[in-house]
Order: sequence, then C-alpha cells, then structure tokens
Amino acid sequence: MDKCLYDGYVKILEEELLPAMGCTEPISVAYAAALSRDTLGALPEKVEITVSGNILKNVKSVVVPNTGGMKGVNSAAAAGIIAGVAEKKLEVISSVTEKDKANIVAYLDNAEFTVEQSHSDCVFDISVRVTKGNDSALVRIAGHHTNVVLIEKNGKDILNVNFDGEETACCADRKLLSVDKILEFADCVNIADVEGVIKRQIAYNMAIAEEGLKNDYGAKVGKVLLKSFGEGVHNLAKATAAAGSDARMNGCSLPVVIVSGSGNQGMTASLPVIVYARRLGVGEEKLIRALIVSDLITVHLKTGIGRLSAYCGAVSAGCGAGAGVCYLYGGGYGEVSRTVVNALAINSGVICDGAKSSCAGKIASAVEAGLLGFEMSRNGSGFAGGDGILEDGVESTIDNVGDIARVGMRETDEEIIRLMIKNAKKTR
Repeated sequence: MDKCLYDGYVKILEEELLPAMGCTEPISVAYAAALSRDTLGALPEKVEITVSGNILKNVKSVVVPNTGGMKGVNSAAAAGIIAGVAEKKLEVISSVTEKDKANIVAYLDNAEFTVEQSHSDCVFDISVRVTKGNDSALVRIAGHHTNVVLIEKNGKDILNVNFDGEETACCADRKLLSVDKILEFADCVNIADVEGVIKRQIAYNMAIAEEGLKNDYGAKVGKVLLKSFGEGVHNLAKATAAAGSDARMNGCSLPVVIVSGSGNQGMTASLPVIVYARRLGVGEEKLIRALIVSDLITVHLKTGIGRLSAYCGAVSAGCGAGAGVCYLYGGGYGEVSRTVVNALAINSGVICDGAKSSCAGKIASAVEAGLLGFEMSRNGSGFAGGDGILEDGVESTIDNVGDIARVGMRETDEEIIRLMIKNAKKTR
C-alpha cells in the first residue's frame, strides 16, 4: 500500500478513536465553558451561550454525566465552569465530586444564564461568553468538538484561527477513504501501528455496554432485547450496542471511544464486531483488523454526510459493523461492498432528533440492518443498482446517501430543530 495513504489511514484512526465521557455535544459545551472560565480567571456572574441548532438538538434531552441527572445547555455549561478541567477536553467533567454537584446546582440558581440559537451557517458552532464585573471572556468551538477557533479576553484576541466553515478541521484527509483501500489497509496494517487505539476502543466500549446490561438505564433497550429474544449472537450484538447507549444517554460516567465525533457511533461500529469475534473464537489480531474495517467504513460514510445532520449517524455505524462482521467471516471487497449497499438500502433515512434514550433503539435497528445486509451478501442476495437511490458500485451509492443527508435533508433538520424548540418551551 502507498506509504502516504497508509500513514493517512493510521492518522485518521488516531484522530477519530478518542475517549469521551458522556454525549459529545454537551461535553463540548462544558469544554468551551471551562476554557472561558479559565480565560476569565474568575467565577462568572453571567454566562451567555450561543449554539447552532444541531447542538441544541443534541443537548436538549440527554443527561449530562456527573451532574445527578441534569439535562440541557445550561447544565453542561455550569458543570464545565464549576468542575471542568479543560485540559481533559472530551473528558472535561470526569473529575466532578459530590461537592461539585451541589455547587453546580447552586451556581445554576445564582448566576445569570442565557442561551440563544446561532445564525451561523456552521452546523457545529458553540460560543460561550462569561462576565464578572468589567471583565469578560469568549470561547468559540466550531467544526468539531474540540476545534477551538477563538479565545478572547476583554475584547482582545488570545487565539483567533481562520475558520472557513468546514465541519471538520482534522489533519488527515477523509476523502482518501474508499472501501477497497480500507480493506487493503486492514489486510496489510502493522498491528503495532493501531493496536493502542483499537484496544482502548474494545476495553472502554465493552465496559459501558456491560454496565448497561447489568443496571437499569433509560428505556433499557439492551436488556429488553436480551429478555425478549435471547442470547444468540445476532441478538446479543444488537443488545450489547444498545445497552452501551442506554447507559451513555442516561448519565453513566464511564468513557467511550468515539467515531465520527460520536460515542453512539463508536459503540455501534465496535460492539457488534467484538461480540461476533468472541462468539466465533477468532484471535485478537483478526478482531483488530475487523474493527479497522468497521471504524473506517463508518468514517467514510459520515464524511459525505457531515458531523451533525438530520440523518441518524447510527445508520452509518451499523453499515460499518455489518462490514466488520463480514470481514470476520472472510469477506473480501465484493462481499463487504454488497453488505454496505444492502444495509444502506434497508435503513437510510432514519432521522436524528437529538441525543436521548431512544438512540439505543435506533442503534439496535442500525445493527440489524448491517447484519441483515451481511447475511444477504453471504447468501448471494442483494439489492441492485437502480433500485431507489442505489447505483452500480458501492462508492456511488455512498455518495448518493451523503447528498441526501447533507443537502436533501437540510430542511428536515430545520423542521426537527423547530419542533424540538417548540416542545421545550411547552415543558418549561
């Protein structure tokens, strides 16, 4: 494999497979708030938060970990200000104490908070301005969860990065990805180059899934699946992925390893592959190579869609999981491509209406589509180019899905956000 391409794929895995505690959008708000407090150098009296609609959507209904069950933008920002350690980035509120939790509640009662929707064209946009007396500080994160583009104190720039509105500012070019090259990379990669990030993904994501299966979180989708349909590998794969989301969406403080900026996608892409690998009894090296397939195909699918949209990201990760399982069974380019196309034909169009308990159900559905897509491929069956949005060739179909999600569903996204804001006002 070409060395530049090889190094790029390693870099993509290093950039994507990051640890995060809690849903990544409220955690990004907490990170911006912690940075703004540090810049101000004092406990703010006033906190003004401006976020894009997709941030509002993904923060509204999910529990912020280590807050005692609180939800919403204000709670995330308050947690970051009171107890955040900015250097930890997506684990910014991992060190919250019981005393901190009480202080977060008190701070929400005493400080002045405002939240406004941004009119920026950037779908991922967070600004936190904090004030005490005559001093103020402003932090803006845009494009992706830790991409700080502006730090300002008393009107003077400390950091000001030229940001052109692209949704990601990562170093490695995701456009290098293709299904055939992903499989080539998985086959030839030196395991030592990737085992650190992949082994962490296995350890972290299995731990939170086991927590979700053991205890009652949210709607208990994972536990219901096991109780209702048993522990056959097909159902266990769905239940394990759903259980991780049950826990994560409902306040569990265990970290996950994310993919495409999302813990739910990170768990969906990895946990079914791990479950199948353990049931099949394959060795660690084969599992690592299969997870590379799943992770990179998930990123490949999401590249054309964007980090945040009206298109449920679990669908992409479910395709990745199906591809990873196919690889475990010895599938090559033809089999993996058919798996991805089949899964996209089955489940494309599931809407994202924010992070919340029902994400676990959508994950179960996405994994089902990925596994059905694999079983169809395995049995010589598949959907043909020309059926609906499908084209001849996996890459053309992936491009079509990206266009639908990024362009065609833009108005859908706006309507979802409008409805969620309206419903939030009704419940106040």
